[in-house]
Amino acid sequence: MRLSALLRLLILTQLAFNVGFFAVLPFLSEHLGQAIGMAGWLVGFVLGLRTFSQQGLFVVGGALADRYGIRPVVLAGCALRIAGFAWLGYADSTATVIGAVLLIGFAAALFSPAVESEVARQAVVWEEQGGGSRTRVLALFTVAGQAGAFVGPLLGGLLLSVDFRVVCLAGAGIFVLVLAGHAWLLPQHIPGRERIRAKGGVRTLLRNRRFLALCSAYGAYLLAYNQLYLALPDEVERATGSQTALAWLFALSSLLVVTAQLPVTRWVGDRLALRRSMVVGMLLISAGFAVVALARPAAWTGTVGLLPAAGFVVLLTFGQMLVAPVARAWVPDLAEEGRLGLYTGALSSVSGLIVLVGSSLTGTLLDTGLPAAVPWLVLAAVPLAAIAVLPRRA
Repeated sequence: MRLSALLRLLILTQLAFNVGFFAVLPFLSEHLGQAIGMAGWLVGFVLGLRTFSQQGLFVVGGALADRYGIRPVVLAGCALRIAGFAWLGYADSTATVIGAVLLIGFAAALFSPAVESEVARQAVVWEEQGGGSRTRVLALFTVAGQAGAFVGPLLGGLLLSVDFRVVCLAGAGIFVLVLAGHAWLLPQHIPGRERIRAKGGVRTLLRNRRFLALCSAYGAYLLAYNQLYLALPDEVERATGSQTALAWLFALSSLLVVTAQLPVTRWVGDRLALRRSMVVGMLLISAGFAVVALARPAAWTGTVGLLPAAGFVVLLTFGQMLVAPVARAWVPDLAEEGRLGLYTGALSSVSGLIVLVGSSLTGTLLDTGLPAAVPWLVLAAVPLAAIAVLPRRA
C-alpha cells in the first residue's frame, strides 16, 4: 500500500496514541482502589466519567476539527493528555483524580475524531486515485490501534514494578513525542480540506436518517463487542473458577486483528460492498454468542469449558474486522459536505450512548437467574437487529 506521507503519519499517530493510553489505563482501577483507597462503586464512577468525557464529547472534537482544521485540535488534545497523565501521577485524592481523568478523556475527545475523520477523508482520496478500496486504509488504521493496545499494557506492566507515577509520566512522555512530531510534520493546511466557518450542522445531522441508522447499527456492534468485558469474564469464571484465562483470550483477539485484519479486508473488499460486509460481520458476531448459548446447557468446565469462550472471541474478532473499518469508511458517503469531523465524532458519541444504556440492560440480564443459555441468545439477537436497521444502500 503506497500511502501518502500524511496517511502514514496519521496511522502511526493511532499506534502512538494507543501505546500511551494503554500503558496507563489498564492499571488505573487497581491504583484507585489500593493506593488511593477508593470504594469499588467510586472506582467504577471515575472510570465511567473518563469514558463519558471521551466518547460522549467526540462530537465536540469533530466539530472543532471541521471549524479550525485538524492541526490545532490534535496539538491541543496532545497537550491536554500530557497534562492529564502528569496530574494523574501525582493525584492523591478523589477530587484530583476526577480532574485528571476528565482531562485525559477530553483530550481524546479532541484529537481522536480529528485524526479519524482525516484518515477517512484521505482514504476516500486514495480510493479515487486508484489505490484500492478505502476500507484497506481504515483496516490498517485499526491494526495500528490494536498493535498499540497490545504493546501499551506490556510497557505499563514493566514500569508498574517501579511505581504507578512512573507509568503515568511515561504515558505523558509518549504524548510529548507525539506532540513534537505533529508540530513538525502535520501540515498547516491540508489540500482539499476546507474549514467550515458557519455554525450549525447538528440539525442537518439529526435529520440524516441513513447516518443515524448507521450509528444505531454501529452502537449495536459496540454493545456486542463490549461483552468481552462483561459477559465473557462471567463465562470464563464459570468454566475455570478464575479469570486467569481472560488475559490469554484478550491476547488472542489482539493477535488475530494484527495478523489477519489486512488480508481479511483485502479479500472481502474485492468481493463485498460496504453494507454486505457489515451484514457478514454482524452474522459472525451473532454466531459467536450462539456458540456459547448452545454449549451452556452442557456446563463444561476446565480446558474444554473454555472452548466455547474461545470460539466466541474468534468469531467476534473476525466480525469486528469486517464491521469497524467499513463503518468508518461509510461515514464520508453519508456526511454533509465539510462536516466529516462532526459526523465522525457523532458516530462515536451516539453509539457510545447506545452502549451505555445497553450495558446496563445487559448487566441486569446476566443477573436475573434465567436459564444459562438465555442471556447469550438474547445477545446473539443484538447483531441481527443491527442488520435490520442498516441503511439499505451504501
